[in-house]
Amino acid sequence: MHRSRGGEGRGRPFCGVTWCSLSAERRPEGSPGEGGLLALTLLLVSKPGCASRLHALLDPTQRRVEEVDRGLLERALWSIAGQPTPAEMTQGHVAINTEYGDWEWSTDAGERARLLQSPNVEGVLRRSSEEPRGPGTTSTLSAVFIVVNAALGAGLLNFPAAFSMAGGVAAGIALQMCMLVFIIGGLVILAYCSQASNEATYQEVVRAVCGKVTGVLCEVAIVVYTFGTCIAFLIIIGDQQDKIIAALVKDSLGTESIHWYTDRKLTISITAFLLILPLSVPKEIGFQKYASGLSVLGTGYVTVIIIIKYIWPDKEITPGEIPTSPSSWMSVFNAMPTICFGFQCHVSSVPVFNSMKRPEVKPWGAVVTAAMVIALFVYTGTGVCGFLTFGSSAEQDILLSYPSSDVAVAIARAFIILCVLTSYPILHFCGRAVLEGLWLRYKGEAVEEDVVRERRRRLGQTLGWFLLTLLLALFIPDIGKVISVIGGLAAGFIFVFPGLCLIHTKLSEIQEARPASWWMMVSYGVFMVVLGAFIFGQTTAHAVFVDLMK
Repeated sequence: MHRSRGGEGRGRPFCGVTWCSLSAERRPEGSPGEGGLLALTLLLVSKPGCASRLHALLDPTQRRVEEVDRGLLERALWSIAGQPTPAEMTQGHVAINTEYGDWEWSTDAGERARLLQSPNVEGVLRRSSEEPRGPGTTSTLSAVFIVVNAALGAGLLNFPAAFSMAGGVAAGIALQMCMLVFIIGGLVILAYCSQASNEATYQEVVRAVCGKVTGVLCEVAIVVYTFGTCIAFLIIIGDQQDKIIAALVKDSLGTESIHWYTDRKLTISITAFLLILPLSVPKEIGFQKYASGLSVLGTGYVTVIIIIKYIWPDKEITPGEIPTSPSSWMSVFNAMPTICFGFQCHVSSVPVFNSMKRPEVKPWGAVVTAAMVIALFVYTGTGVCGFLTFGSSAEQDILLSYPSSDVAVAIARAFIILCVLTSYPILHFCGRAVLEGLWLRYKGEAVEEDVVRERRRRLGQTLGWFLLTLLLALFIPDIGKVISVIGGLAAGFIFVFPGLCLIHTKLSEIQEARPASWWMMVSYGVFMVVLGAFIFGQTTAHAVFVDLMK
């Protein structure tokens, strides 16, 4: 069915029927008879009398109902089934549950998808607005690997301290298992809503399903989250460099010596300016495919070393007190930011889902379940063994608890530095892309309309982002303080936005009788929103009034 751009061809619901012009003529503003031949598309025609109203909507001077052509009837049947026609699926999308002004082809949808897509997946859904979205190329096994890679990261270092805050091994594992159910559920919901909205990125799904205001809030949250994560990465670089330099720079007696060139602020700044800034400036980040494998290898090595050091501990390591129960029920929730930060891969999951050979909800459920179970074993192994090795004295960055002279741990530190050096530009690219999309939408400009202005704006955004994150990292030496803040935002991506998407998607379904499954889905969405809001409020308040005020 043809739909013209710029507002032409928009549908208007009437008694369960939506009508729109088949030609490129102006959409009629009055009665259905104005404007030539009208295509009558039935939408969920379960209401009594809707079929008979079809006669009233047809212009008597045009065709009778019996003379409607085969293609028109086929499109009506597709609409009754609640699905777009095959031709529509290759041409564009219609956003659900939006104002009438949004029921149109998006002239820049392809450009926005390319600009705002998650940088964790190379080549996912790179298409222009004129090109149809073809089948994906990612296999099920590859999708599992990509999701695992998106979940695993620097948050691994904070899990032993999170187990200590939760009150021991039993409380930490129980908390992870309970949250894992909702984490997997959120990933499946996002895939379901991506199909319903025909959008290929997290923020565009939220915008299409929940509306413009919620979409903008989501984009702002992504910017803040990626900004905070970049700060955490710089702090991690400083932590690991301190230990490596301490092992290399020693006096004749073998004790650590302090020189001006070993100052933490100087080493972080030099590393950032020489390595991170040049990697963050380019418009594209093709090296991400190498960073993905390096990240998985590095986190795997860190986990193995922590487990080995627990089984065969060094003599100089003295564990602290090992709690067996939480000090209070509220202390359990203090571990949630770390768990949310560690398992948050939801922003990257939507492009991965759409890149699959079979982008269907059922196989996607198997993919995310397998990926989250793998991540669970890695995080649990690190958290349990690191916690039992050091007890309540475990540092927020667990590698800081080990002596600087340990060679195996020094290699783990080098791995973490390499992972962070390549991950910072990727996270910055994601945040910069969302900022660019917000700016272009606000100004009403086309993507890359002016190459010179785009380059100047990109350089300004990159330099401002880099300097602000570096400045904050120099004066926030504790990674736990940053994770406590951005962990609350991660809860929003895991619980709040998927829950809102599920609620809006189900409410958009027009049906006479709503079965029990419909009410269960809506109730589940409401519960996820409430749970996510509670986690976000509690962890953010704790981070502001306890961690940051110290």
